[in-house]
Amino acid sequence: MSNAVSKDLHVVFGAGQVGSALAARLADLGVPVRVLSRNRPADLAESVGWRSADATDAEAATDATADAAVIYQCLNAPYTDWPERFPPLQRGVLHAAERNDALLVSLENIYAYGPTAGKAMTEQTPLAATTVKGRTRVAMTQELLTAAESGRVRIAIGRASDFFGAGVTETTLGERVFANAVAGKRADFIGNPDLPHTYSYVPDIAAGLATLGTDKRAVNSVWHLPGPETVTTRAVLDLVAGEVGHPVAIRSVPKVVVRGLGLFNPLMRELAEMAYEFEEPFVLDTSRYQSTFATATTPLATAIAATVAWYRDRATTPSPPLQRPIA
Repeated sequence: MSNAVSKDLHVVFGAGQVGSALAARLADLGVPVRVLSRNRPADLAESVGWRSADATDAEAATDATADAAVIYQCLNAPYTDWPERFPPLQRGVLHAAERNDALLVSLENIYAYGPTAGKAMTEQTPLAATTVKGRTRVAMTQELLTAAESGRVRIAIGRASDFFGAGVTETTLGERVFANAVAGKRADFIGNPDLPHTYSYVPDIAAGLATLGTDKRAVNSVWHLPGPETVTTRAVLDLVAGEVGHPVAIRSVPKVVVRGLGLFNPLMRELAEMAYEFEEPFVLDTSRYQSTFATATTPLATAIAATVAWYRDRATTPSPPLQRPIA
């Protein structure tokens, strides 16, 4: 007997790096898919539908997903306003899934675990966050779990660590590492680069979420999404150096400096709160997912090469000429 659910419409909330990659993955699998976002993505594939929707408007979100069998929550909020603006987004998506009796697949990060003294994080690791954003994530997770336990909605939660990949710029393994390396500059990094740290590759995240939405075994459970092998950040940068063809120096910024910069820069203030992730081994155990679904993931060297190629192409592609406005 097949484990796959019916191939009805799948709706993705969010057209960012993960949402777009997920929509493309679902379309490749032959699944009818629609993306919901405030603005139409410029690079949306012809095989993917689109509709404008604001997730904070629960009734609009419900109407936009009326024909959905599966709904994916791949939204995010500005990092400096994350605790205030993210929960209402999830609440609108949850409302839509409840009202339309759709499976809700929600992408989460791993802020909820808090410091783990270097122990690998499993799906059974307690949600013991110590930061503002971490406690916000705990509350959002509990909201989903409570809705599922009461029978109001079916869910599948997929968790991933720090994102990287083509198009991913505003992360710890984004612009300040890859763009700097391509330009021959030092890579900026917070914390100790010689500790193991799990980085999640966006195409693997998208593939994992697609599995959660199309395999009945995923329903009403939490899963750590697999990705490239975990190594130290310095080993990651060695692979980057191999791709760009020259050594990549590391400029490691101490937390005390980050906190000082946060007095003038709101983003740095928010990053300082999460600095513990880079001051101890930070390893995501994905063995439960891998043993259940047995799906292939991208080798780290391959993921790094593809990401460097994207940054290199972006650096060498000329900007389009300015257009004179039509009177």
